[in-house]
Amino acid sequence: MLATPAYDIALILDQGQRDSQEDAIAARVSDTADAGYVVVADGMGGHDAGEVASQLIISAWRDAMDAQMDEPDLVQSALLDALPMAAMQANAAIASHGEENKVNLGSTLLGMLMLEQRIFWISIGDSPLYLFRDDTLSQINEDHSMAPMIDAQIAQGLLSAKEAQMHPDRNQLTSVIMGAAIPKVDCPEQPLDLVPADILILGSDGLQYLDNTEIEILLRTHNQSPARDIADALLQALKAKADPDQDNISIAVVKPAQT
Repeated sequence: MLATPAYDIALILDQGQRDSQEDAIAARVSDTADAGYVVVADGMGGHDAGEVASQLIISAWRDAMDAQMDEPDLVQSALLDALPMAAMQANAAIASHGEENKVNLGSTLLGMLMLEQRIFWISIGDSPLYLFRDDTLSQINEDHSMAPMIDAQIAQGLLSAKEAQMHPDRNQLTSVIMGAAIPKVDCPEQPLDLVPADILILGSDGLQYLDNTEIEILLRTHNQSPARDIADALLQALKAKADPDQDNISIAVVKPAQT
């Protein structure tokens, strides 16, 4: 009898309205255990450099995680240790490439590890990790950009919602992988326990051309759909906006197996 896959996963990568693709995305599910991962990288540095940066992140992540997932006896502690190790290896790879080629490059990293019905993650930058549960969408990883600080000024009465949304520093990153010290890393020790109806959405910040309310409404409509249909619905919603400044788009949709 064939085993039922532990997760329903779909990935989409789209160039948006940009001249080049600087995002990268990958996923894997172990054939021998209820374990898997998704990783998203949003490269910076312009054409060529941004693309190289995101691919270096993905490669470092795979090297660190696959080495553990390919072990005959998969050890949870080794997998968890591989999360920060992947970030360190990625940072070293960025530093080495930048020095050898005399270029400045960097990338965000959002990597999520699934172990049975639990998830762990490491996040550096502003690539969002959303949880849709009980018809409500929430971002569960930290946003390492100026956006949270700018939004806080709305509650203080210093900015209007429109002024905060249009603030020129809104997308300025406060942490990123650039081959130097990493100011902030979001890597909680305690996992998030999933329930069968949960939906997880990972993306680059290009996904955030849809606001949280728009994503939430879409998920309420498509919550019973397969992951690939949800991912496609998100992409089509972005395309329908026809924003001339649409950034590269990475989307991963993960649904735990229904039991």
